[in-house]
Amino acid sequence: MKSMVTSAKSTVPTVTDQAAAMQLGQCAKNLATCLAELRTATQKAHEACGPLEIDYALNAVQTLRSELQDARMAAHDGQLKPLPGESLEKCAQDLGSTSKAVGSSMAQLLTCAAQGNEHYTGVAARETAQALRTLAQAARGVAASTKEPQSAAAMLDSAQYVMEGSAMLIHEAHQALVSPGDAESQQRLAQVARAVSHSLNNCVNCLPGQKDVDMALRSIGEASKKLLVDTLPTCSKSFQEAQSELNHTAAELNHSAGDVVHSSRGTSSQLAMASGKFSEDFDEFLDTGIEMAGHTQCQEDQIEVIGNLKNISMASSKLLLAAKSLSVDPGAANAKNLLAAAARTVTESINQLITLCTQQAPGQKECDNALRELEAVRGLLDNPSEPVSELSYFDCIESVMENSKVLGESMAGISQHCKTGDVPAFGHCVGVASKALCGLTEAAGQASYLVGVSDPNSQSGHEGLVDPIQFARANQAIQMACQNLVDPASSPSQVLSAATIVAKHTSALCNACRLASSKTSNPVARRHFVQSAKEVANTTANLVKTIKALDGDFSEENRDRCRVATTPLIEAVENLSTFASNPEFASIPAQISNEGSAAQEPIVRSARSMLDSSTLLLETARSLIINPKDPPTWSILAGHSRTVSDSIKSLITSIRDKAPGQRECDYSIDNINKCIRDIEQASLAAVGQSLQGCRDDISLEALQEQLTSSVQEIGHLIDPINTAARSEAAQLGHKVTQLASYFEPLIVASVGLASKIMDQQQQMNILDQTKTLSESALQMLYAAKEGGGNPKAAHTHDAIAEAVQLMKEAVDDIMVTLNEAASEGGMVGGMVEAIAEAMGRLNEGTPPEPEGSFVDYQTTMVKYSKAIAITTQEMMTKSVTCPEELGGLASQVTVDYSQLAHQGRLAAATAEPEEVGFQIKTRVQELGHGCIYLVQKAGALQMSPTDSFSKRELIECARGVTEKVSMVLSALQAGNKGTQACITAASTVSGIIADLDTTIMFASAGTLNPENEESFADHRESILKTAKALVEDTKRLVSGAASSQDRLAQAAQSSANTITMLTDVVKLGATSMGSDDPETQVVLINAVRDVAKALAELIGATKCAAGKPADDPSMYQLKSAAKVMVTNVTSLLKTVKAVEDEATRGTRALEATIECIKQELTVFQSKDVPEKSTTPEEFIRMTKGITTATAKAVAAGNSAQQEHVIATANLSRKAISDMLTTCKQAACHPEVSEEVRSKALHYGSECTTGYIDLLEQVLLVLQKPTADQRQQLAVHSKCVAGCVTELIQTAEAMKGSEWVDPEDPTVIAETELLGAAASIEAAAKKLEQLKPRAKPKQADETLDFEEQILEAAKSIAAATSALVKSASAAQRELVAQGKVGSILANAVDDGQWSHGLISAARMVAAATSNLCEAANASVQGHASEEKLISSAKQVAASTAQLLVACKVKAQPDSEAMRRLQAAGNAVKRASDNLVKAAQKAAFDKADDHSVVVKTRFVGGIAQIIAAQEEMLRKERELEEARKKLAQIRQQQYKFLPTELREDER
Repeated sequence: MKSMVTSAKSTVPTVTDQAAAMQLGQCAKNLATCLAELRTATQKAHEACGPLEIDYALNAVQTLRSELQDARMAAHDGQLKPLPGESLEKCAQDLGSTSKAVGSSMAQLLTCAAQGNEHYTGVAARETAQALRTLAQAARGVAASTKEPQSAAAMLDSAQYVMEGSAMLIHEAHQALVSPGDAESQQRLAQVARAVSHSLNNCVNCLPGQKDVDMALRSIGEASKKLLVDTLPTCSKSFQEAQSELNHTAAELNHSAGDVVHSSRGTSSQLAMASGKFSEDFDEFLDTGIEMAGHTQCQEDQIEVIGNLKNISMASSKLLLAAKSLSVDPGAANAKNLLAAAARTVTESINQLITLCTQQAPGQKECDNALRELEAVRGLLDNPSEPVSELSYFDCIESVMENSKVLGESMAGISQHCKTGDVPAFGHCVGVASKALCGLTEAAGQASYLVGVSDPNSQSGHEGLVDPIQFARANQAIQMACQNLVDPASSPSQVLSAATIVAKHTSALCNACRLASSKTSNPVARRHFVQSAKEVANTTANLVKTIKALDGDFSEENRDRCRVATTPLIEAVENLSTFASNPEFASIPAQISNEGSAAQEPIVRSARSMLDSSTLLLETARSLIINPKDPPTWSILAGHSRTVSDSIKSLITSIRDKAPGQRECDYSIDNINKCIRDIEQASLAAVGQSLQGCRDDISLEALQEQLTSSVQEIGHLIDPINTAARSEAAQLGHKVTQLASYFEPLIVASVGLASKIMDQQQQMNILDQTKTLSESALQMLYAAKEGGGNPKAAHTHDAIAEAVQLMKEAVDDIMVTLNEAASEGGMVGGMVEAIAEAMGRLNEGTPPEPEGSFVDYQTTMVKYSKAIAITTQEMMTKSVTCPEELGGLASQVTVDYSQLAHQGRLAAATAEPEEVGFQIKTRVQELGHGCIYLVQKAGALQMSPTDSFSKRELIECARGVTEKVSMVLSALQAGNKGTQACITAASTVSGIIADLDTTIMFASAGTLNPENEESFADHRESILKTAKALVEDTKRLVSGAASSQDRLAQAAQSSANTITMLTDVVKLGATSMGSDDPETQVVLINAVRDVAKALAELIGATKCAAGKPADDPSMYQLKSAAKVMVTNVTSLLKTVKAVEDEATRGTRALEATIECIKQELTVFQSKDVPEKSTTPEEFIRMTKGITTATAKAVAAGNSAQQEHVIATANLSRKAISDMLTTCKQAACHPEVSEEVRSKALHYGSECTTGYIDLLEQVLLVLQKPTADQRQQLAVHSKCVAGCVTELIQTAEAMKGSEWVDPEDPTVIAETELLGAAASIEAAAKKLEQLKPRAKPKQADETLDFEEQILEAAKSIAAATSALVKSASAAQRELVAQGKVGSILANAVDDGQWSHGLISAARMVAAATSNLCEAANASVQGHASEEKLISSAKQVAASTAQLLVACKVKAQPDSEAMRRLQAAGNAVKRASDNLVKAAQKAAFDKADDHSVVVKTRFVGGIAQIIAAQEEMLRKERELEEARKKLAQIRQQQYKFLPTELREDER
């Protein structure tokens, strides 16, 4: 189902019908969500009903036994008929393939039961029952289809025995679970398993054709007993007759072996006939071989002949077993190649015997051997649908070239030695030619397979967990080697050779088991592989001991010991091979399309032509070596030689022409070039505002989804193409074709989406990003074509890596744009899909190799879980106040959950016990469902922000997510309660350190005052007592790392509580000292801050060391952190005791600072990479603090006053800490080279060490204030200054040629201009959000005054923003023209200009900000129109000053100056409009103010006096305001540059 979802999603972009594409995409999303829910539900169901699976399996098997019994009765009565669709061949194949599945599932059942794992035992029992059901159906079908009643009855009886034994096996497995450690139940289980395995073999042997193969095997076994006799029979034939007959029977046996290979792919009757013929030919061959052995005169030669006959016997048995296996399960991976290999082994064994025994005419036996070898390898070209070897495509080309060269030389040698009559050299050349031809054939077969698989229409195979072929080959090699070991005729060299073979293959098996155990997510399979590897390794070690004893003394007793030792090894390897044959672990074979087969044909045809002509050439050479004087034969030889050469040339050409992926790369490049032309046309149309998109009935959301899915699928293909282009040529064609297929829908969706967007800037953004993606894909295709999948073409790999990086960046850019647009519009489909995918990956079979421990993943999961909880709470708030921001928050939840799921998968894989890992995955999946519902509700609320029902649903979903987050945290805590407590404690201490930093700021500012009359003595005892308690907590924390999780949790919680108490009492003590002595307050708070920081490091080290052995490196880090903790607590105690002693507290503060700086230096020198990076400018800024602190340190040393020393200690601590932090952050920036990084870190350490020496010298001066000691202060300060200079030069090197001096006035000017522009834009945005205050509507002409104010203010803000940006451009133009230097060559003049520009830019920004405040206050009714008019006039004045500041240097007719002037005029117009509107409003308001005159005389006089008084007061205030304005302008005028003063005059 999961693969169906993946296929559907990858197909969506290629569907041309938009409606169908939308429907398919939505269905795929729904299916993915339902699958995730189903997976969670099944897990819960299994938790409740897991134990019932074994009972269900037992009932199912008993039912199958009853059904087979009924079928047996029907067959007896002649009523058993085949079901529709059943045939003898089909049912026989089903039964054969199912028998392997039954055997493997039973092996897994045994393993699960032995391990006591109830969950996987139930799963294995269920799988066994399902496999047995298929087996029973196949057995019934075979019995019903066969025409022999006896065969039908035998088949049903054997299948019934299998069911009975399986039922007993499942029952015993259930009993073994009840008593896991009971040895007796384990023994019964093993006995029942062996009985079932025997019944299963009997069932398979009842298949048609299998009996004949078994009879042939028994016949070979019986015949081979003739080789075990002590004395050979007397010879009845002459040597020549025996030799001739041996050659004849060898040829017959070799031919029969080929017939067995061909018939195994045919019907069962053909296999029966071929195997019978093979056994007869073997019997005849064996008799002639024994006859030939009797003619040998030497005893050693006779033993060697008998040994060769035994090898031929074993190879013949293996051939029949391979044929039997293939006929039973034709679809088994690589079974056909195994059969061909077995046939070649028979041929090679025959050749060895012929070479040893025959004395033919010169060169005859070498030619015969070569011909047999060529006949054996011919079969490799009959079946190019399976890999022949592990060679890559380019390895095949190399192999063909090398072997063709060797073949050419050997063919020339054959011709030459025929002429000269050099028979030994002729025989050698024939052997070399034979090996070269076999190599050419193998390379051609492998190349044709790779060419066929690389066709885009073919389906490439998938590698399984293990390679069953490797296990089968190792099993066969080990068995043969063990047989040679125990063979009495084996020589010492043969024994050592066999021992080497055993060691080689057992080592390979152990490595394969180790890899398989690391890949599988099935814990039972993981343990089984590990246990099997141990058994194989132990039995091999025991065998090696006996072999060593045998090598020292070849006695019969030592041989018997060796024989006994081989039995457990063979059994262990057999069991491992059976378990590895599980279909769950098997690879999926490739399926070659018709087009792929057509591409293979030229290679196969050339290779066959080569073999045919080579065979004829060798036959001709065989006659020539006897009669080299025959001219017609020489002519024939030359003709065959030319044919061989032509066929090899044709083979090389065919292989090179069919290079995998090249044709597809060319096609894909053409396709993407066309797409780029289309997107360029669309961009031109968009610029001309004539862009035509898709049909009107296709919605914006549909186009956005189509574009998103296309980009996602393209992104998924980047890494596969990277891998294919580097090393997997067979996959290159598939991947590039798939990539190109997504670009046409990508372009259609991009152009359609752009046509639906009204904003031209957004249109161009989408089209440009699409074009960038297309161009980066084109570059990657060119690089991939050049690489071609050749791992040896290293010169192309850098270009491939660069293209891959560019394409990933392009995908990321366009996805960011699409996600932002989707979240703003409330389209959450992509987010839901991303969460569902993350949930699905939780249960994927093979987790990646864990790089960390459970504690590392637990810590990261806690961080992401809390982030989700915080974002969820914010969503609850925003749902009421600002629903339009919910999209961004939902996107954040999606990102955090994806990271949480990834870490959860790794945490579950490393959790102990396994139940904890299962619980973690379950809780994370449940959280995923909650996040999906929350994101969906957020999207719904964005669509309808006023819907109260949607708001209520979102709040309920958010609460559910919060609850599920707590469940995830509790599951993590259950895994490691102690480490979870350490994480919580570390979080608490981190908050304490942040609080202490804030307190230090208050103390430094002199605002840390006591609330009541108290002294430091009132708190001293509490501080000392709490600090001692913290020391005890430290000891418990260190010991808790090696003890239980409960004790560790208690220690972590206790230490967090104690440091909280200690911090509180120290803060109270510092406060009680009063703000008159802030430096002493800072010293005391710094001391407790050092303790808190050391505790945070100690908790982190404890968390990492928990549960580790004593010799683990993390334990050493823990001890080191504990020492630092004790040192800092001791320092705190000393500081507390000395803080009231004015004579020593400065010295104590300096000692504490030195210790703190040393600890900071240790952290700096560690290999930990900082979480963030900083700029070189910031780094340079921080080095200035060291210069200041150095000067203060020298002054404090010279004055020897305690208050100066305290101030120096506090300043030094901060300066060095800031420098070290920024140095490491700047050095670890990804763009900084390794050389510059190492220099920065080196000089940072040197500077800190020099500063420590300086402080220690100050300390020495305080203790022994002599003139010589004071002179040393200057020496140390010079050393620090030199290091600071080196640091600054290193920082300059970090930026390279782009580095600028932050003190350069021109740089400051541009920075201020950009800052002013930013502040103006922020003010403009604030204006856009303002609304006029609500008031009753009045029927007068001033109703829209507030709207006029806001519009005018917005215009001014926009115009000033454009103005300042234009000024910034003018600044850059002046630097480019050389009017203003980019360096301080003309510091006074240019600096004045820059400062003038800076002040003008600042004034524009400040005036615009005041304007916005005035507009806000005005529309809210809190300010007068006069203030608004004044603010607008100030904007106009500052704008004029900015224009003057730019005019003094710029070219009057420059483009930048014209833009600047236009922007200034726009500001002036906007300001005038606002002033007019406000003045009109003020005038109208004045007209509306009517004065009520009092009629009484006295009251009237009083009214006149009051009016005159107010007028005089206003006049006086006006005069004072004018004077104040004049003073302000005079003061400002002093700071204006020369150009502005002249201009104003």
